[in-house]
Amino acid sequence: MHPKALLDVCAELVRLTLRFEHPADALLARFFRAHRGLGPRERATLAETVYSVLRSKLLFEHLAASGAGPGERRLAILGGPRDFLMPALNAQEKCWLAQCDAARPDDLPQALRHNLPEWLVPPLEVQLAEGFWPLVHSLAQSATLDLRVNALRDKRRAVQEELAAAGIAASPTPYSPWGLRVTGKPALGRLDALARGAIEVQDEGSQLLALLLDARRGEMVVDFCAGAGGKTLAIGASMRNTGRLYAFDLSAHRLDAMKPRLARSGLSNVHPAAIAHERDERVGRLAGKIDRVLIDAPCSGLGTLRRNPDLKWRQSAATVRELAARQASILDGAARLLKPGGRLVYATCSLLREENEAVVEAFGAAHPDFAWLDAGELLERLRVERARSLCSGGASGSAYLRLWPHLHQTDGFFAAVGVRKG
Repeated sequence: MHPKALLDVCAELVRLTLRFEHPADALLARFFRAHRGLGPRERATLAETVYSVLRSKLLFEHLAASGAGPGERRLAILGGPRDFLMPALNAQEKCWLAQCDAARPDDLPQALRHNLPEWLVPPLEVQLAEGFWPLVHSLAQSATLDLRVNALRDKRRAVQEELAAAGIAASPTPYSPWGLRVTGKPALGRLDALARGAIEVQDEGSQLLALLLDARRGEMVVDFCAGAGGKTLAIGASMRNTGRLYAFDLSAHRLDAMKPRLARSGLSNVHPAAIAHERDERVGRLAGKIDRVLIDAPCSGLGTLRRNPDLKWRQSAATVRELAARQASILDGAARLLKPGGRLVYATCSLLREENEAVVEAFGAAHPDFAWLDAGELLERLRVERARSLCSGGASGSAYLRLWPHLHQTDGFFAAVGVRKG
């Protein structure tokens, strides 16, 4: 595609994305399905432009005000890769872009430097203090590509060598014993390792949630908000395909997305089931019978801003409050499943205390029959390297798993581990 035509498409995609009617990844996926003639470079340019605009929306809108022409075109120029789109620009646009590129970040107002919505800044500054700006810089970068090796199929070292033979460099993740971190963004779709279920794309932080549950052979386990099943598959493999693993979710559509992955995985102990709510009859029948429950609760998703930068513009303080109330209800309902001595892991991919520590502390105050375990100590027992550096909070300083993109190079995750007293 000629650069001028590609810039026009970039501008149209930016316009559609900034309407925030659909998640950016879904919008791009639908566009690419409708335009199958686009090459890999063209797709990469379109995606890079859209995500760059979402990451730097406030700054780009400020700079775009000094330019000429349609606003979405100016934003696309600011967000697009210079080498590929430069031939599409006229002389006036090239001069304007050079002036924008010469702007010194230190001379800009704080809001144009952090590119976060106003409501989100105070809670992050309170939580992180000097870590706020390192987090901001981290969120402006693309996320790493992590894989989980299916221990039922292969060993990590063997898969690493197989990827190397295919020209894909990967190294073991620093914390998860199942993970490989891939260099760059290679196409994985045609790899035999993926086709036979030896690998799944899964952030290292997500892998650690499944590890923290520590599900054993022969147990009865529930993944309460299973979604498309990434953590479900990791838990099933850790159970060595024994026992019974229920994958509950409110969305039958999301559970359907698990089916091909489940078929590849070789697992036969997983039982997906759509439920109407946390007090569904299917849940009630299992009350007091389950050994372990993972609740990866619906949340703001702000820990995934490197992958989904549109979320910071799609969420608000009001939606976070609504989510916190929903999370408390889900935690209360799912906790009823556990037998005495059973373990519960409550988790989110949110950065905010309101969705994390506050939910757990309120639940603990209302349920004296539950005790909270020290996540750092549990991860040490599981032989996770530098386990306590992944945790914070409580008297020990490691009560909760607390992963930050700028500290741990994972998505932002929180997890608390509780046990029903006998």
